[in-house]
Amino acid sequence: MPTSDGPSRFPVFVAPPHSHHQRCPGYVPGRVAPVRSPPPAKAPPPPPIKPHGPPAARQATFNVSEENQRRERAQRLQQRKNTLICCGVSLGAFFFTLILVLSLRSGHVLDENCPDHNPSLSSWSPGHQPEKAVVVRRGNLFRLDSSATFLSLTIQSGGQVVFADATDGSKNITVRTHHILIEEGGALHIGSPKCRYRSRATIILIGRSDDTSMPEVPGLGRKFIGVKAGGTLELHGAERVSWSLLTRSVPASGLSTGGYAFQRNFSRGINLRVVDQDTAAVLFTERYDTHDSPNDSRRLTQLLRSLPAGRIVTLAVGDSAVKSLLDETKKAIEEKLGSSFVYDLKYRQAWALVSVVGGGNTSCSEDVREHENHDTGGRAVARRNFTTVDGVGFTVTAYSEWKNGFPISGFQVDAVDQVVLNLQDEVQETWRPGDNIVVASTDYSMHQAEEFTLLPCPHCTSRQVRIQGRPQYNHVGEIIDGVDMRAEVALLSRNILIYGEMENSCYGNNMCQFYSHDTFGGHIQILGNFSSVHLSHVELKNMGQQREKSRYPLHFHMCGDVDQRGGYLEPTYVDGLAIHHSFSRCLTIHATNGLLVKNTVGYDTLGHCFFLEDGIEQRNTFYHNLGLLTRPGTLLPTDRNETMCTSIKDKVYKNYTPSPSTECKAVSTFWIANPNNNLISNAAAGSQDAGIWFVFHSSSTGDSHGLVPETKAELTPLGIFYNNRVHSNFKAGLFIDKGVKTTNASAADPREYLCLDNNARFRPHQDADPSRPRVAAVIDTLVSFKNNDLGAWIRGGDIVIQNSGDGSYPKDEGSSQEVTQSLFVGESQNRGTNAGQNKYWGVGGTDAKMRTLPRNRTFPIRGFQIYDGPVRLTQSTFRGFVPTPERYTSAVGFNLKNTWQLNPRNNLSQLSFHSTVGLQAFFGRPGQWFEENDLDGDKNSIFHDVDGSVTGYRDTYVGRADNYLIQHPGCVRLPQWSGVTCSGRYSQVYIQTQGASSLSLSISRDEYPDAPLLLRGINSQGAPSQQYQPVLMMSKSYTLHWSGPAPREVVLSLINFDKDDWVLVGLCYPSDTAFQIMADINDRQSNSFDDIVDYGTVSSLALLQKNPTNRKYFFDQSAGLLWFYLRARHGRDGHSYCSVKGCERVKVMATTSSRETCNCTGKAYPKYSKTPSAVLPMPALNTQPCKGCGAQQLVFSSEPWTSYLQTQVKSLSSKQEQGGDNASFITVNEVTMSFSQPGFFLVSVDACTGKVTKKTSFSKMDAKMEQHLKTGIPKRSIVLLATRGQPADLPALAPYLVSFGLAKAADLHSKESLALWGFLGGPSPPPWVSLQAGEGDDAPGPQERYLPLGLELYGCSPPAAQTRNDLELLKKATGQQ
Repeated sequence: MPTSDGPSRFPVFVAPPHSHHQRCPGYVPGRVAPVRSPPPAKAPPPPPIKPHGPPAARQATFNVSEENQRRERAQRLQQRKNTLICCGVSLGAFFFTLILVLSLRSGHVLDENCPDHNPSLSSWSPGHQPEKAVVVRRGNLFRLDSSATFLSLTIQSGGQVVFADATDGSKNITVRTHHILIEEGGALHIGSPKCRYRSRATIILIGRSDDTSMPEVPGLGRKFIGVKAGGTLELHGAERVSWSLLTRSVPASGLSTGGYAFQRNFSRGINLRVVDQDTAAVLFTERYDTHDSPNDSRRLTQLLRSLPAGRIVTLAVGDSAVKSLLDETKKAIEEKLGSSFVYDLKYRQAWALVSVVGGGNTSCSEDVREHENHDTGGRAVARRNFTTVDGVGFTVTAYSEWKNGFPISGFQVDAVDQVVLNLQDEVQETWRPGDNIVVASTDYSMHQAEEFTLLPCPHCTSRQVRIQGRPQYNHVGEIIDGVDMRAEVALLSRNILIYGEMENSCYGNNMCQFYSHDTFGGHIQILGNFSSVHLSHVELKNMGQQREKSRYPLHFHMCGDVDQRGGYLEPTYVDGLAIHHSFSRCLTIHATNGLLVKNTVGYDTLGHCFFLEDGIEQRNTFYHNLGLLTRPGTLLPTDRNETMCTSIKDKVYKNYTPSPSTECKAVSTFWIANPNNNLISNAAAGSQDAGIWFVFHSSSTGDSHGLVPETKAELTPLGIFYNNRVHSNFKAGLFIDKGVKTTNASAADPREYLCLDNNARFRPHQDADPSRPRVAAVIDTLVSFKNNDLGAWIRGGDIVIQNSGDGSYPKDEGSSQEVTQSLFVGESQNRGTNAGQNKYWGVGGTDAKMRTLPRNRTFPIRGFQIYDGPVRLTQSTFRGFVPTPERYTSAVGFNLKNTWQLNPRNNLSQLSFHSTVGLQAFFGRPGQWFEENDLDGDKNSIFHDVDGSVTGYRDTYVGRADNYLIQHPGCVRLPQWSGVTCSGRYSQVYIQTQGASSLSLSISRDEYPDAPLLLRGINSQGAPSQQYQPVLMMSKSYTLHWSGPAPREVVLSLINFDKDDWVLVGLCYPSDTAFQIMADINDRQSNSFDDIVDYGTVSSLALLQKNPTNRKYFFDQSAGLLWFYLRARHGRDGHSYCSVKGCERVKVMATTSSRETCNCTGKAYPKYSKTPSAVLPMPALNTQPCKGCGAQQLVFSSEPWTSYLQTQVKSLSSKQEQGGDNASFITVNEVTMSFSQPGFFLVSVDACTGKVTKKTSFSKMDAKMEQHLKTGIPKRSIVLLATRGQPADLPALAPYLVSFGLAKAADLHSKESLALWGFLGGPSPPPWVSLQAGEGDDAPGPQERYLPLGLELYGCSPPAAQTRNDLELLKKATGQQ
């Protein structure tokens, strides 16, 4: 971590120009105020001693006696001086001792690590002086002991302000001011890293943007804390867990049953609800008109007599209930529910009751209100608290009243103020009642993040907190389908608070056309050459100014290197901040390098949250930070949404209207403008556009423009990217692509400066030098889920994604992308909540239940989307891809409506498809989303199935079923995929034309002349040039035809041809055409051309085919076909798409006077028709299991150091068995243990090692099973229980399950089957303990749970020397390794 326990060190102070470096005594740059007094200043000489008698006459010379007298006088003076010094030192020691004694007696021990303990400080209580601009300067060393108000506060030239603290945290100091300016030599301290502030400190920054009475400070503006060169800012609040993860899911309303609410007027009689005491579900609802119907009274009696003991019953009178209320019914209510009032009920009296059947009077809560003049003067309210079998608290309420002449009755079952959150970390000591927290969304909409206030919770464990109110949305707290989808839970409160004082609504020029609230908050700006800045555990609220650039909650502005490279031996850091409800970003790093940002929360902000500004920021490390609810802002085009994008036009050229999809709509939680930065264990939990976006500046921008002539960001290797999670983002979780426009708007390019631009492709090389070897960018352990468009969009050079769960020529020739050891889940068991700006709701998933959807019900879900290339996918697993009647859902798919090429070298291998995958791949069909499915890229979709793990046919290529350029008679059709798999060799020809506009290209293979491939090209219609890139089977012949006059120039480049690969092509031209044909090799790095050879002619196609290696051509004038070979003469290196010599090309220049349409199909065929044949035969279908296929990991967690146990429990009820289902089993880590006999099946697993220790079955709950439950299961065991049929004595099992972690004995009287995940041992049950029980159609189906192993909570011994990779990488990133 950034601070050590050793003596504090200080950085070399880089002096700003024109500075005098005046500092107070004892001032040390980069260090907190010293506790010990500085050495005393040299004492001034004593005043001269007045001589006795007249003064002696001045002599020109001294005699010996006079010299002796002078020496004696000097000695006496020195003695006096020594005496004064001794007295001063003694007096100082006395006072210091006195202070120390008084401190010890009062319980306040001086601590040299505490800045407010410095004896040099003077107590300061300036009071409230709102009109005074206070300046603290040399000699002013102040301990602020009470709240104060200033016009402004400036600290300079050795001045110090230190907030006083109290050991018991009883101080409460608030400073209210327009700004605080810390200049050279000045210092502001609140706590220190080794003596954290315990009390509450608040700084309120005040002022309006239109307040002209308070002039702006140059470079800083208004409403700020500013640190200039030489300034020190040290803020260190109480250390608290910044954010954690849920470990148990929290349903909407807090109850899995959803809660219940009912209210009605004129519901005469007794209204009744029966509630399940184990689940809080309302089982039965009815109204009994006991006012008018004796029969209804009898029905109520029968019901009450039939209810089992323990059931919750609640009653409420509507209007009146006593006229026909029989005595037998009253008796039943008294005996079964313990009512004390039922016998005395009167006409129209309001009565409410909540009780437990058989619980007697002590279990009954009831209330009555007298009726008079159609009013009861209030409600009769009955209320009781209960607990589900899983330990969730809930309240049942009944009420009855007359109000304004209307009878009102109602019921409520809810968990208000009773919801307990289970968390990964021990938070009980630092998260306190009254604190505010936020729980992140785990659905598609970021707007499902919810804020809560904490309540006292004496019964909570150290990892639990209780919240006020109840949640509106589901929040996942578990591993689902192998992916860690647990919600982040962040603490927003800190004991040091800095906030901007706001107006009630937007005003003036504060972007009120987009925001209804005030957006002129406070801001903190740190300028270069500061002396020391460290901030930890501080809350920043209402900060940032939306209308102003450089006015962010926390802004490191052009500070250069702020770590050891910059001379700071105590590197600068930001730790544990809570930045929330801010109006312009969270944290901005601007032309600053080496900053450590960790454990910081950015919540509910406008514009990019964690923001790297100019593209030159490097070596910054983001560790364990959380950003969520990142909303659009107005500052930059990339911050804006569609409305802002088209409305803000002050910086575009003339009347140009920006395009939102290509220039804006990129607001991101982490905006990383240079790849040489480190992201470790961060979470981007909800942004309007992207979670993490790596964008590439071609040159330095903004204030840094010109400081670095070329950023080379595209070429710069990626820093550390490890264990980051992205979810609930509207566009993409992770985005690596694109740049920003680095020129001002002009007639040539009217777009705004810094708008999004498609001008960059990430292609990292050593030392950012394209002539040096490529460096793979490794995306290690990315967890991505519930992102609306894409889990990740990654394009560019060598990029490898591993251990993760969810144009034109490539710029970096030879590069590729690889995804390995990853898990893809289509539709998980996280079904979401139909609320919170989720727009789409429909059927889906393996269980075909209602769920939230990323787009409408027809949107095709694809796991791995192939585009461009080459890309490789290997050793990965797919699960949960089930098509519906309305939607195509496939494991592998393609970019929709693709105009560009697909590389046939895109390859898939060693893949595993779970049984829940219904469609391995899909090539699209005409219809919604695919439109006509006829763009060039759509038609050329293809991938290489290297080992047959996708199709079952090794070394085959899978393409579209209607693309006959790639087929032969032995191909295997895959009709569900709209595909076909074929053997052979495949490459591309990149065709560029000049001299004819709006041309479409028709390509026919001579073996399938009736099935040409029509390509429209990627350039816009009307363009003078066009580009096509068909995929062709090698060693075959093709003819090319045009939709208009033949182009005067055609260049055909060989893409992905291996040495000696060839195709024979015939281009259609008018019969009078003259040709000049040449071959060359294009070196794209140097843009030079070598090996230029002119083609000669031959008189027939036979002669051409006789010598295919010769550079010759044949023009068949009768058919209008120009024939020549495209043959690779050099090999390729690795993934290079061109040869080792460069890109081999053939250039055809044609001269003709004809303007006729050049489609020679009618003349070419059947003349050149051939019989279809296979170059390579199809392999046999692979029937053996795929070895080594799929990801090795079963779980992809944000805590990779924790092991998990995969479990599945499938019980089988008699009704399910009668319906044809015959499977009942328990699975542990993919090892299935089936049981076929009726009864109980128990499996015990060691909770520390994950090893199965016992498997036992019982036909019934007898003495043998009872003994096993009591003594047969080892301590520290995970207990899994399933049933088959309807076991006898199921209710007798209930009491024994309490020892496995249930909150109480469940009522199993009417249940037919159950499934249990229990734990034996430990002081408190783990949060994953659960019982599922049901009957008939409600019997539990197969359930999958992932349980953490080896926890100290279980009583397991911690591993001897566990190395956490994230901490090791943090050391490496910050230079501590």
